[in-house]
Amino acid sequence: MRGVRQTAAIRPPAVAGRFYPHDPQRLRSVVSACLDGAGQAPAASPTVAQISPGGKRAPKALICPHAGYVYSGSVAGSAYRALCGMTQAIERVVMIGPSHFVPFSGLAVPRAEAFATPLGSVPIDDAARRTALRAAHVVAADAPHALEHSLEVQLPFLQMVLGEFTVLPLAAGNAAPQEVAAVLECLWGDAGTLIVVSSDLSHYLAYGAARRVDAATADHILSGATALDGEQACGYVGINGLMHAARRHGLEVRLLDLRNSGDTAAGYASVVGYGAFALYDAD
Repeated sequence: MRGVRQTAAIRPPAVAGRFYPHDPQRLRSVVSACLDGAGQAPAASPTVAQISPGGKRAPKALICPHAGYVYSGSVAGSAYRALCGMTQAIERVVMIGPSHFVPFSGLAVPRAEAFATPLGSVPIDDAARRTALRAAHVVAADAPHALEHSLEVQLPFLQMVLGEFTVLPLAAGNAAPQEVAAVLECLWGDAGTLIVVSSDLSHYLAYGAARRVDAATADHILSGATALDGEQACGYVGINGLMHAARRHGLEVRLLDLRNSGDTAAGYASVVGYGAFALYDAD
């Protein structure tokens, strides 16, 4: 379990054709539209006054939603647009997302050598994987990654804005903020390493209630809190760990977009919340 098998396996897309288009040309078009329409938060958003662009600096970390693109793609685009023009600056992406289908303790890296999307394959950074595996709470396991969408849906955005890069996907089970932060510290690197935490916000609340809950969650994230729970964000394990590390590095958190599926798709009786955040080195 602890070792990494030498294999030529490529983890195939699990949710292409469901969460995002399977056809490469259509996928490129949809992602481009999400990037072009990024940041269009409704005027009635309860935190619109807090939304601020990141400028021309490359962020060190992003927090992005992971629903189907029709629901959260434009919100994710708000985060990924901050990377446009950074093709030469970012070489490696460390991703953390919740394991929705396989419960376990700690963090799991895949054994595969690459993750594929309809846009091509992204190689796994094997050196980073071996570094992560030195932590007692990190294991090599393919099961948490096999059907998981939280990390996969980030890849087409990254492929579109970065071009070539390596990736280290980390599926998060039950882990303390300090444990996640310890792994991030090992992988922090320089400006060439980007961290992406994948998370939606509130789930299946009425529209008005979701707006209130998500606004409070956004305030917690902006303050650097490390005590979010699953009612506030399904990717709370990764967010809490990132906030713990961000505090140590003095990163500034900026809210780029905050909406829910009632804003982006249809229906107000039961919605899912989405937020986009970027973390920057302090000026």
